[in-house]
Amino acid sequence: MTSSSTPRPLWREALGRTLRLRRTDLGLTLGQVSRRSGVSTQFLSEVERGLKDPSSEVIEAVTIALGLEVPDVLVLTSNGMRRGFLRAGGRDETTARSAMGRVELSLAA
Repeated sequence: MTSSSTPRPLWREALGRTLRLRRTDLGLTLGQVSRRSGVSTQFLSEVERGLKDPSSEVIEAVTIALGLEVPDVLVLTSNGMRRGFLRAGGRDETTARSAMGRVELSLAA
């Protein structure tokens, strides 16, 4: 990486932004997702802000509460990092929101 390139966000930051985008797209509050997932509001907030590394169990619980499956969130987060809308300090709202649509995976044999 050169000194002039934009640093990629940490995975936990990108994951948090993906989860927050999905939650706000659904019009849900942190409290609602907390109750649905069994994850405390405080911890969920810290995950969304990229301050905590959630366990696989927490990721699964929050993902289900948001009406997605874990592979969907992993793909959305990876694609967002690749497209650059999850850059540290900002995002392209239009690109981010369009990427939150249905995720379809196909595996080559």
